[in-house]
Amino acid sequence: MAHPERVADTHAHTGEGPLWHPDEERLYWVDIPAGRLFEYDPVADEYTVAYETDGAPIGGYTIESDGALLLFTQRRVERFVPGDDEASLVAEIDADTRFNDVFADPEGRVFCGTMPGEDHLGDLYRLDTDGSVSLVIEDVDIPNGMGFSSDLATFYFTESEAHRIYAFDYDRATGGVSNKRTFLDLAGEDGVPDGMTVDADDHIWSARWNGGKVVRYAPTGEAVTELDLPARKVSSVTFGGPEYTDLYLTTALTDGDRATEGDGAGALFRISDVGVSGVPEFRSDIA
Repeated sequence: MAHPERVADTHAHTGEGPLWHPDEERLYWVDIPAGRLFEYDPVADEYTVAYETDGAPIGGYTIESDGALLLFTQRRVERFVPGDDEASLVAEIDADTRFNDVFADPEGRVFCGTMPGEDHLGDLYRLDTDGSVSLVIEDVDIPNGMGFSSDLATFYFTESEAHRIYAFDYDRATGGVSNKRTFLDLAGEDGVPDGMTVDADDHIWSARWNGGKVVRYAPTGEAVTELDLPARKVSSVTFGGPEYTDLYLTTALTDGDRATEGDGAGALFRISDVGVSGVPEFRSDIA
């Protein structure tokens, strides 16, 4: 199996949210507190800052059905068309803190988590295609990575500080989730579960913040693969490339010191031979 390749040597404070954009043939990701959206062109092997806010964090984003990007900042949801200089307001969600990890469902809705504040935990909301907002799960100690089983019957949801990944029954017609149960209890393992993705074989890849790795789990919950990275804070993972055979991973450099955080902390990595492919993520249909 190939080793991680550093494809963008950013020193991102909190690199997050990698998504492959098949229309653009680019890999996008963000540095959350910096409010920067990056893009990586694997053909040219070059990366640039595609968009930067006026200081607002970008907690996550989705790809819209028409190829635009839907950026979730702090209370605001904005539409950004790659190549433009500005983003336009689409919706506002009455949340006290910034967004953290967002995820489109098969019908174009978006599940969007918010960070805990000084005196309250975070929440998971759902933004529907008509612009309405529903509170889905309350009191979450850092909402994070989400995914669906291949049959779309199960919705996976990570609660980082609880060290758990949950499974819910998912109703595609309504976007509702129910029957919460613990899929993975990771309290005894190194690091904190963060972003995740589901591959074509229905296995879950979970990035490990402060664990320096990504772990692949079978649908039964058994760990089957671990890949180490030269960064303690591995924040998220996705598949990309024309055939979705490249595994991309974001990392963070929160204290600014690679001597303690790892030589690759804050960079974007790619692993090109993991023996399985991913699937295209669902697109939102909000704007």
